[in-house]
Amino acid sequence: MAANVQVTSSLNPKASAAPLLEPPMVEIERLSLWYGAKQALRDVSMTVPKHRITAYIGPSGCGKTTLLRCLNRMNDLVDGVRMAGTIRIGGADIRDASLEVTELRKRVGMVFQKSNPFPKSIFENVAYGPRILGVRNRDDLAGMVERSLRAAALWDEVEDRLHDSALSLSGGQQQRLCIARAIAVEPDVLLMDEPCSALDPIATAKIEELMLELKASYTIVIVTHNMQQAARVSDYTGFMLLGELVEFGVTRALFTNPGDKRTEDYITGRFG
Repeated sequence: MAANVQVTSSLNPKASAAPLLEPPMVEIERLSLWYGAKQALRDVSMTVPKHRITAYIGPSGCGKTTLLRCLNRMNDLVDGVRMAGTIRIGGADIRDASLEVTELRKRVGMVFQKSNPFPKSIFENVAYGPRILGVRNRDDLAGMVERSLRAAALWDEVEDRLHDSALSLSGGQQQRLCIARAIAVEPDVLLMDEPCSALDPIATAKIEELMLELKASYTIVIVTHNMQQAARVSDYTGFMLLGELVEFGVTRALFTNPGDKRTEDYITGRFG
């Protein structure tokens, strides 16, 4: 294990004394965000360790997805957004004016709550990112598509119909296809916003198993309303409330011995 990375919490200063003996991939320092006059994030600080799964939990509207979207600057697309603070990924400030957003999104892939395959073939969905980045050789593209589909545990189900429409796949298969599309450009970080919320339990189990396999190659950050899912798959969990990071730490410890009464109340179902 490498650097002695600190667990940080904007509302629980004592939590910052607990070290995470993990190399950092994402470092967030005093991040605040406003949609016009409404403040959606308040002074959030945390470190996301490399090659681990980090989950954000909390009630609806608490800022989980807003925080996730900050990591690939998707909030830049919203009118009236204003931000303060610092986000570093792999040591680089992602808000640096000299950083190309397309380059950032190559390094930070995203899978959305509702599967959103393009109305193209299965092959072309996965090849889309590499094509955008300039890969033209058909054999190179075929190799990337196969590797990505294998990594997404989908190859065996679709290898004989790569040129069928992606829209012909089941919901769970479409979500795994979206994961394959996201990892085809070999990002450092994979963001997943409620990736299982529209799926049945069998498809959900496949996605969760896939996440556990993918963390060997990628740093994964998920947003979930499903606390059982966070407990099953994540190494670290952050609890958010009203735009603030109440508590962040090792998942097992946060669920069994939360350091803040609000975290305990949420986990035990007293509110939320």
